[in-house]
Amino acid sequence: MSYKESKAYKYFRKVSAFLIKQWFFIMLAVFIALAHSYPNFAKQEGTIKAQYTIEYGAVAVIFLISGISMSTKDLAKNMLHWRAHFTVLSLSFLITSAIMFGIVTGVKSANNDNIDNWMLVGLIVTHACPTTVASNVIMTKQAHGNDVLTLCEVFLGNILGAFITPALIQMYLKGPWEFGNPTNSAGDGSIGSLYKSVMKQVGLSVFVPLFVGQVIQNIFPKQSKWCVQKLYLGKVGSVMLLLIMYQSFSTAFAQNAFNSVPPASIIFIVFFNIGIYLFFTMISFYYSRPLFIIKVFYPTKPTKESTRMYRWGYKMFTPFYYNKRDTVAVMLCGPAKTAALGVSLVSSQYGSNNPNLGKLLVPLVLYQAEQVMTAQVLVTFMKRWVEAEKIPDEEEQINDKEDNEVKENEPPMEEQVEESAQEGSDSTVAYSRSSEENTKG
Repeated sequence: MSYKESKAYKYFRKVSAFLIKQWFFIMLAVFIALAHSYPNFAKQEGTIKAQYTIEYGAVAVIFLISGISMSTKDLAKNMLHWRAHFTVLSLSFLITSAIMFGIVTGVKSANNDNIDNWMLVGLIVTHACPTTVASNVIMTKQAHGNDVLTLCEVFLGNILGAFITPALIQMYLKGPWEFGNPTNSAGDGSIGSLYKSVMKQVGLSVFVPLFVGQVIQNIFPKQSKWCVQKLYLGKVGSVMLLLIMYQSFSTAFAQNAFNSVPPASIIFIVFFNIGIYLFFTMISFYYSRPLFIIKVFYPTKPTKESTRMYRWGYKMFTPFYYNKRDTVAVMLCGPAKTAALGVSLVSSQYGSNNPNLGKLLVPLVLYQAEQVMTAQVLVTFMKRWVEAEKIPDEEEQINDKEDNEVKENEPPMEEQVEESAQEGSDSTVAYSRSSEENTKG
């Protein structure tokens, strides 16, 4: 019997295959260990000047790859998808922050000595931040979702976040939370300098590399496609994501963030972050595919006999029932929070020498790591859901357009309703079409 047929060899092959499959989590653990042992190497203003080499360089590589791999037509189409922008931005800034404010207010009222109040302020600040910059694009692509839409949400969210996040913090940190208001701290810079810093970062690390990637993709389309397929650029993006998390943990360890918080508080934050991320993901799913749209507008489409209110309701609401690929993008963008803007915000408003800085940073840094790890697990299920054995959403839309072309006797209002519904509610239209075919049968 050869050694390849032995039980030990087969067991080794299974174990090695499993470890290779989990390479991302293994490397994340390695980088966290390095950040703990040598925090000065990759912290902000550290040995490698991570605020430039990683915050700019690594993020720029991710968006350069995105620019090379996506078509300009798809990018322009998704930039005009205002309904999705409204859904993601309202989720990211309003819904998640309001829910978090209510939860931490309840926790504070319990007066538990093991839960530090400044750590609760850090939770409020964390969930007032916009969606994360890099991880969403990578994981949406892995889940076969609409990664172009995710890129648009990242771009818009982080630009608006420079203005919205400080306003939300000022709104929430009043009354019993007045002690945590940044106006009571001696910050390192003004809000104007924060805006300038964020605009510079988004412009140089997101917009410029994306534009360069688009130019390369349009001038050398065949070569670009070959590079994406043969050079495993998706894996390169994942490595850049690990470097970004490495820099965040290095900065946190260098500022003694974890030493300033009681162990019980850290344990609470770790489990709380996972639970709240899953909860926000579920909210994002139902927010992007509302059940009332199915119950009210399925299976009856507007006809000549339908009331004007029903027809306008169909036209107004059904586009907010998104297809699967768009839903995946919303689910990954809505709950995610960026540490890039968050760390800059905390440092500039509260001051880098603030004794409570570590307590403010712990929820933010831990949430960034845990959202990536949790989303990596969810991506597998999202991918299966997108690729489930049914007519793809794009094919449903094409079939519905062909059906509309042969319906010559439909009133003008119904044609407008059908056209509007196809833009953002492929699944609802598919249900309606299926019902018509069953009736004919």
